[in-house]
Amino acid sequence: MGQLTQFLPFLLMFVVIYFFMIRPQQNRMKKEKEFENSLKVGDRIITKSGIHAKIVELGETTVVIETMSGKLKMERTAISMELSAALHKKA
Repeated sequence: MGQLTQFLPFLLMFVVIYFFMIRPQQNRMKKEKEFENSLKVGDRIITKSGIHAKIVELGETTVVIETMSGKLKMERTAISMELSAALHKKA
């Protein structure tokens, strides 16, 4: 019984860290992956660097976007889920 009470604070600390840090990060990563998979041609997006564009072509891990100055090829992970959602809420 004495050994259990010695490890109880460490166990509680791990549980708190899991529920307040690890689990929310896993949920966020899952939502970002779903967002990346839901992209389609014609969607208006904002990249993490602030570029406003429209998707013209989709690849497995890349997208081709069209901006006012031309077309760019970039990774899907460079598209901001939060900024793109805010763009759609404004419209």
